[in-house]
Amino acid sequence: MIETAPKQETCVLVGIITRQQSRELLEEYLDELAFLAETANAICLKRFTQNLDHPDSRTFVGSGKLAEIKSFVEENKPNMIIFDDELAPSQLRNLEKEFKELEVKILDRNNLILDIFAGRARTAHAKTQVELAQYEYMLPRLTRMWTHLEKQRGGIGMRGPGEQEIETDRRIVRDRISKLKKELQEIDRQKAIQRSNRGALVRVALVGYTNVGKSTLMNVLSKSDVFAENKLFATLDTTVRKVVLKNLPFLLSDTVGFIRKLPHQLIESFKSTLDETREADLLLHVVDISHPQFEDHFNVVNTTLKEIGSGDKPTVIVFNKIDAYRHTPKDEDDLTPATRENITLGELKKTWMARLGEKDVVFISAQEKSNLEEFRDLLYERIREIHVTRFPYNDFLFDLE
Repeated sequence: MIETAPKQETCVLVGIITRQQSRELLEEYLDELAFLAETANAICLKRFTQNLDHPDSRTFVGSGKLAEIKSFVEENKPNMIIFDDELAPSQLRNLEKEFKELEVKILDRNNLILDIFAGRARTAHAKTQVELAQYEYMLPRLTRMWTHLEKQRGGIGMRGPGEQEIETDRRIVRDRISKLKKELQEIDRQKAIQRSNRGALVRVALVGYTNVGKSTLMNVLSKSDVFAENKLFATLDTTVRKVVLKNLPFLLSDTVGFIRKLPHQLIESFKSTLDETREADLLLHVVDISHPQFEDHFNVVNTTLKEIGSGDKPTVIVFNKIDAYRHTPKDEDDLTPATRENITLGELKKTWMARLGEKDVVFISAQEKSNLEEFRDLLYERIREIHVTRFPYNDFLFDLE
């Protein structure tokens, strides 16, 4: 049987400018929301923004902006409207009523992320984690979901945990949540046993914002074939590989990427995945230096690491994708100031990025395999430092090299 690619849908994006969220910041969020939509196989037709002190309690945006969105939807027939922030259950119900005649789906950022996770979950563990997050998101919005499922519409945002939703009620959903939590507790227990059975090898975890090249770097280091793609959340399941640098073995794990405004349901559901980060001896914080908002991404990851209790771990900052950051090096006789387009590796090492407190910093391109020797040497030294404190009687072996 030949599988056909899912039909590409169309969408419009909606966000608001507030005292806490400037226009520039909103545009960054909407850029990311558009990338999320693209990852879910949707094309963005238009963006709508509005200046408000706070979201309208009834429909998120004001009545005038809502009429403008309605007019565009009537004329262009997009499949869905995606709001950049989480919508309250009452806002969702009101928006559903407003757009009922136009048969357009109403999604928020959380719903879209959950849908992407549902489509990318491969193992039983990941599927259970995503299903739990979906049910917890659905529970306060049960009436709204029933309205959608009356017509059994498919597509982005409609990939629910199962068709049984039609005949269930809140009690059954709560029972399902309870059952899934017990299943995850058992899986977490098994994962903890697996981690304890790995022995005393040094553990290194790749962390970073989504789509920064963690899986590509893991493939380079471990000579494995971990799935890597230029889309958000290409990796959901934690992958652990044994890697040997020179004569030194260690365990390298690739974890799910972080993102701004990550649904709290997913953070809770994926806590066992984050345990790999919590129990690591060394973190490799990968940063996509070519992204215009890489500094913001860097701070988001650091904040999340602090929230899960991993903020003080030994860390190597790996600025990745230098091939995309600098395109053409300057000629030796070019005296014009260095720019993003022609900065050299040596000049990168003189920037503020190379001086981040007490953290080790290295600049590489995992895709182009640029400057990997320096990275491997630094990684080897840091792993060796941890190894000899754990196995001091092995120290003389390193001295014989």
